[in-house]
Amino acid sequence: MELEEVMRQKTFAVVGNTLEEDKYAYKIKHALMGSGYIVHSVSKELSSLNDIEGEVDIVDMCINPPAGLALLKESKKRPKCVVLQPGAESEEIKEYLA
Repeated sequence: MELEEVMRQKTFAVVGNTLEEDKYAYKIKHALMGSGYIVHSVSKELSSLNDIEGEVDIVDMCINPPAGLALLKESKKRPKCVVLQPGAESEEIKEYLA
């Protein structure tokens, strides 16, 4: 999915430390919220994508690859796209998502 299409979606789940201002996930969460998106925070606020009521369009991963892969594998949610931020990507995640 191209970035323009990602940004046309409405509901995002940001996975990572969204509570500390110096963390990338925090910055992404607040930028999305400031632009009017519905944003759910997973890792420090919600423990699982499954804790989100309703559908999730985009999952934005800002978490270490082993934790991210485990979270994706246990999830019953089927987002339209998973964005892997620098440091969150791995071959295992890419293969799982393929």
